[in-house]
Parts: sequence; C-alpha cells; structure tokens
Amino acid sequence: MPISSRIAGFKDLSPVERRRALSDRTGLDFSTFASLDPTTGLSVEQADHMVENVVGVLGIPVGIATNLVVNDREYLVPMATEEPSVVAAASNAARMTRPRGGFTVSHTGPVMQAQIQLLDVQDPEAARLRILEARDDILSLCNAQDPTLVRFGGGARDLTVRVLSTRTGIHVVVHIVVDVRDAMGANAVNTMAEAVAPRVADIAGGRSLLRILTNKADLRITRARAVFDRDLLGGPEVVDNIIHASAFAEADPYRAATHNKGIMNGISAVVLATGNDTRAVEAGCHSHAVGADGRYTALSHFEKTADGHLSGTLEVPMAVGLVGGATKAHPVARTAIEILGVTSSTELASVIAAVGLAQNLGACRALSAEGIQQGHMRLHARTVAVTAGATADELDDVVQRLIGDRSIRVEHAELVLGELRNGSLV
Repeated sequence: MPISSRIAGFKDLSPVERRRALSDRTGLDFSTFASLDPTTGLSVEQADHMVENVVGVLGIPVGIATNLVVNDREYLVPMATEEPSVVAAASNAARMTRPRGGFTVSHTGPVMQAQIQLLDVQDPEAARLRILEARDDILSLCNAQDPTLVRFGGGARDLTVRVLSTRTGIHVVVHIVVDVRDAMGANAVNTMAEAVAPRVADIAGGRSLLRILTNKADLRITRARAVFDRDLLGGPEVVDNIIHASAFAEADPYRAATHNKGIMNGISAVVLATGNDTRAVEAGCHSHAVGADGRYTALSHFEKTADGHLSGTLEVPMAVGLVGGATKAHPVARTAIEILGVTSSTELASVIAAVGLAQNLGACRALSAEGIQQGHMRLHARTVAVTAGATADELDDVVQRLIGDRSIRVEHAELVLGELRNGSLV
C-alpha cells in the first residue's frame, strides 16, 4: 500500500507509540513489531543455531529514518546503530530532498564474482587463452551447481582471466561472474568456484588454491543522487561550505576516511538492521574509494546546481540480499524487511545507498554550519545521563545542565544528579 514517510512529531512519541504509527503507515499488524522488543526478539536458542559457542545476544538500538523518497517511492527505513544523531541526521537530510523529488538511484544489477587462484602454471599467457576458449563449458558446469538460481533468472554469465605478478611468482586468476538475483551471493559463487576449480586447473596445467568470492563488488554498483534544497540547508553560504568540505575529502585521504565513515554510518545501520553482512559491504565500499591512481578518496561528491541548490552523488558497491543468512533467520531482520516493503535485492540496495548519501549530507551540513558537536552532543548527553542513573523524570534536567556546563561526562552527570536529588540543582 502507498505510504508517506513523513510522520509529524515522530521523535516526540514513545517507542510503543512509534510502533503504532508504523503500523498505521505501513498497514502491518501491530503484532509484527513484537520482534523489536528484547523479550520477544532474538532468543538465545535462535542465536545458538546462527553462530558457534553462543552465550547470549547483544542488543543494538533500532531507529526509523523518516522522510525518504527513492525513485518516487516513500520508505520508512529501520537503522540499527549505537551512535547518537545518525538516524536523526539521515531523516533530516532526506527531508531536504523532498521539494526536489527525493533520491534517484540506479544500479548495474546483482552481479558478484568468485576468484580461482592457479599456481605452478608454466605458460600463464597461453593458459589464460585456453581457459577463455573453454568459457562455455566452464559456465555450464557453474550453472549445474545451482539450478534454482538459474530457474529464477540468475547464474554464471561470464569469466575473465588475469595473469598476476606476485612476490611468490606468477599466478593465474580466474574470475567467475554470476548474477545472484536476490541473494547476497557468497554461497552461490563459492560453490561454483569450488566445483570448477579442478577443471580450470587441468586446463591451465597447474593447481588451484583459493576458490572464493571477492568483496570488491565492482560489478554490483549502486548510484544515488539528490538535490538538497538550499533554503532548508540554511542558505547559499552553507551550500558553498559543504562543497568546500566535499573538495577537501576528495583531495585528502585523511579527511576522506572520516567523510566515508559518515556515509557508512547510514549504510551499515540499514545493512545491519536487515540482517546483511556489514563487513562485506564495508570492505567493498572502502576498496571502491581507492581510485585508479591508488589514492583513497571520497565516495560522494557535492556540487552546486544552476539555480543554487546542492547536488549530491554517491556511487558504492552494494552486495546485499533478501534471501539466505540472517535476513531470514533473525526475527528483527525479518521485521525490518517488512517495514521497508522492498521486494528485490536491488531495491534494498537503492534504499541503502540513498540513506548513505543522506547521512553524509547531514554530517557535512553540521560540520559546515553549527559544527558537529552541537547536535551530536545533545544526544550524547542523554546517553551519559542515563549511564549516570538518571530516571525518565530526571533526564531532561540533567541533559540541560550537562550541555549548559559544556561538560558531558559521566562523573559530572553523577554530580548533577546528586544536586538534583538534594534539591540544589539550578
């Protein structure tokens, strides 16, 4: 059903009231959100079937990013993160795109690659050609490993062969290119690589060693763009300052590392909430940030439009799926997918990339305007106050005092709490 991702006053509601608002907006039954409660979410018994040596589970806050419009569709986006300000920044930045049509996202398709490493090849260049000549037979053998994937329109599509000089000699590296459809794809491509490795090793006249996917998913690219309204950003000076900040990140790897971390604050939060592999996505994104010249640079870029608004673009590999792994096994991940309402891995990737660009803009705007600490520290002060033992009734008074004193530390919060409870807080 069509929804609006604009929910007035959402941040002022209690968690239960927010769930009711989500139920109203998405049409999902209120009971769907029971998995978001720690008492009814992932159990130790379920966790014991997911990984080894289980002793418990770790709770991570799950928030909802609002205001997101991607390719003319509205999304309410679950984000799992422990860092204050991330969900708020993404929501606020997404709001600034709405007058200009939201986010436009395109992608290259759900294509992953596996590598087969061949050693002890006497004639590597000739071996490369022999393997390419056997392309059709090798791809057929790959597809025989996963008839279900082929039935759904996926499967092995191509192969490439590289001759690689290393410190231990010349290696021949075969890449199997696979359309993995709505899966992340690791299991599918690894199975194919292991199955065909003996065949390609025989053709090459060598031996195979590693047979595994690459997380440098440069054939699975998602591209997001949006125009952020100049007036909602704070005016022409803020637009210019964000562009200067963007240029700094493009030119300097030290700045780019933190700039890209801001992007990943958004991306990783949605990847985690939906039960996907945060490490694989992060590895892919950071490897993509290394250009052809070998220099690490910004993943996003900001420019000024002809009418003075801010144009933002982001290009990232996005290896995520809707089938297999924790996306099905984890009850919170299943709920997150239901809230999103996505029906394909490419649609999920589109939403994630849009959130990454929104989060990045939110951080750049804060840095370029009032400074990152003002909003971030207010949220951090709440965490510190709770850590010091503040109750719900005491929280606002303690936070206000911490911010006013410019001392957001647990020991100071404990002192403030003591004054509050003794009636001497002013």
